[in-house]
Amino acid sequence: MVKTAILVSGDGTNLQAIINAHNFGKIKNCELTAVISSRPNAFALERAKNAGIQTFVVDYSMFPSRAGFNEAIYQKLKSLDIELVVMAGFMVVLGSPVVEAFEHRIINIHPSLVPAFCGNGFYGIRVHEEALNYGVKVSGATAHFATAVADAGPVILQRVIDVREDDTPASLQKRIMEEVEWKILPEAVSLYCEGRLKVVGRIVHIKDA
Repeated sequence: MVKTAILVSGDGTNLQAIINAHNFGKIKNCELTAVISSRPNAFALERAKNAGIQTFVVDYSMFPSRAGFNEAIYQKLKSLDIELVVMAGFMVVLGSPVVEAFEHRIINIHPSLVPAFCGNGFYGIRVHEEALNYGVKVSGATAHFATAVADAGPVILQRVIDVREDDTPASLQKRIMEEVEWKILPEAVSLYCEGRLKVVGRIVHIKDA
């Protein structure tokens, strides 16, 4: 079983999607070992406790530098003997020493078709505002391996939905979350835990089951 830690910062809807998929046997060979939050009041912690998953808080606001925060995250992951890290609405870009120690072992979800509408400052509703302002006809979400550069790691899975004429940023955000994010993030976790992902350069190859 792959010992997995979920990093969260907020409400935890993507965490809940992972918990639900795991409970229904859709994520194979995975142990949900811990949920670690960068904010002590994140509702995601309650979701984890309700699911019987141990929780930890590494409060970003308590660290004078991002480097200190990253070191604390690294030490917590190391102490728990974590193999796979999943960023599920985690609002801090990870850096050294986490990304080096967990190369191709950190999965993130982003609510656009990377490399469109991604990178520093592109999170939450802004992603969908920019997509609609640009006039795209399709949008979606991307599950990818995280690196020290925001949303720049190798793509694992992408899925699209049509943009409707009457879409608002809020309606597009909701549909992408429900129809795409909540499906491809658990799927990407399962693919990793099943040993079906191989990274060659920037390309993620998915082995047949």
